[in-house]
Order: sequence, then structure tokens, then C-alpha cells
Amino acid sequence: MIDQPARLALATFPTPMERAPRLAEAIGLAADDLWLKRDDLTGTGGGGNKLRKLEYFAAQAQREGADVLVTTGGPQSNHARLTAAVAARIGMRAVLVLGGARPAVAQGNLLLDGLFGARIEWAGDLPPHGLTAFTTTVVDHLRRGGARPFVIPFGGSDSLGARGYCTCATEILEQVPDVRHVVTALSSGGTMAGLVAVLGVDRVLGVDVGALPDAAQAVAAYAAPLIRGDRIDPATLRVRDQSGDGYKRYTPQARAALEMVARTEAVVLDPTYTARAMAGLIAAVEEGEIAPGRPVVFVHTGGVPGLFGHAEA
Repeated sequence: MIDQPARLALATFPTPMERAPRLAEAIGLAADDLWLKRDDLTGTGGGGNKLRKLEYFAAQAQREGADVLVTTGGPQSNHARLTAAVAARIGMRAVLVLGGARPAVAQGNLLLDGLFGARIEWAGDLPPHGLTAFTTTVVDHLRRGGARPFVIPFGGSDSLGARGYCTCATEILEQVPDVRHVVTALSSGGTMAGLVAVLGVDRVLGVDVGALPDAAQAVAAYAAPLIRGDRIDPATLRVRDQSGDGYKRYTPQARAALEMVARTEAVVLDPTYTARAMAGLIAAVEEGEIAPGRPVVFVHTGGVPGLFGHAEA
């Protein structure tokens, strides 16, 4: 792995690694097989995996003399919420370009966006290229007004943001040295990319939640610059599909997984990412891809505030 660039310390690391014996037995593993990597407990702004990425973006924004952080996402974006929190913490403004229309009542992550002082630009129902164009217009308007905006990519995912999960992978190896499987939600790709760059393709299982049409391609692209002289074939990545009827829909499998984790370990997942990732882990055990007797780490990437803004949940 290449050297890490500068980052701004914004979170509490290393995050805890907790055994989950009752959950392990409930899904068909041995009691001492399953660990939860609690990246929901990173601290700032309600916690979650995006803080690992934002430490690098915040450092770069400060180096460039920015005074506004701009990013995109859906109405209940965890990344947008944490971008707003980071901006408040380091004395910048935040502008969030969100798809869809302003709801009648702000709940979940949207409530926290406002609490952190973010300005929200509602883009309407646009395809990805349309949202990008809308964001460019917002950024141009900010610059004409004298602001110095710094744009953070969707989900905080690119090769810079993925470095945050190189650090997480190192923590995992220190906490569970003989880990065989590391299971994570796969959305915009940066989290899995960082894990793969350190742990390799064989140990990381990404559960695709349907945020991108080809998430494996994104993972391979973001991971490649982190590995000297190497290239990752997307076809070699371990990916399971739990997208169901679409990224925004709460699947029956996710509901069952969320309830099981809450009722066995008193740990709360979110309906979009971690509940789907847990459903993918359960399916992998049922189908024999993950067998009892080898350590499994489930990365809890956070997103719990989104539960309170998800009508179906």
C-alpha cells in the first residue's frame, strides 16, 4: 500500500471490535466466530464510516484555502450529514446538493443537516449526470459570490477517501489478526476499496445495496492507486447483491436482519446499508460461502440516524 497523505483528526480511532456470540449462533456460525467492527462509533456528527474519508477531504480543503464544503447525495444521505458536521467542526460552511424535493417535515439525517447549519439545495429528480451538472451550477454561483468551495465526491468515494478504509483495515488486522472474512456494505465503493487494498480481494465481501449500476468497477478503480504496481480485476472481487427492488426500498431481508441484530446483540443497524450488508452475510452463511470456524468481521458503517427518516422502517 502507498503512503497515506495528510489527514485531519476528526474521529475517535481505533473503533471498538466487539464479539457477537448470540448473533453468530442465530445465523449459523460458532459463538466465537463473529466480530462487529463498530465504525458507527466514530464520534463526530452521529458517527459512521464517512468520517474516515472526510478526514482526508477536510485536510485537503484546508490546504486549498476553502471555506465551503459541497457534496451531493440523497435526502437521507449519511455522507451529507457528516459533511455538514465536519464543516461545522472546522469552521466552514456546508452546502448539500440533494436529489428529490424538500419534504414537508425534516426527519433523520435531514434534521441533523439543519442542526449543523448546512444549506440544502434541492435538485429534484435528476439522473446522476443531471445532479452533477446541477452541482456545478451551485459551485459556480458560490464562486461568483466570493466563496471558495471544495467539492467532495458522492459518498466521499474516490482514491483519496478510500485511504480512510486502509486505516480501518489495519485496525482490523491488529484487533482480529486471523480474520478470514470482512463483510461490508458496498454503496459508492470507497469503503470496500480501502479494505481490499490492505486485506486483498479474498478476504473482503462487499454487499451491493444498489447505489451504483456497477459498484465493483468503482471499487477496482479506487483501490488501484492504493496498491503499488498492481491492478484489480473487478470480476475477482467478492460481491453479493442485496439491492432488492432498488436502493431506496426497504427489503424484507434487510428488515429481518435489522430485527435479528437488535434482538440478539442490542445493536441498531440502518435500513439502507448495514441491514442489507447483514442480510448478505446471513445469505453467505446459508449458502456455505462463509463457514463456521473462521473469524468473521462485520463492519458496522453506521447510518443509524437515517432509520428515523425512513418511512418504511
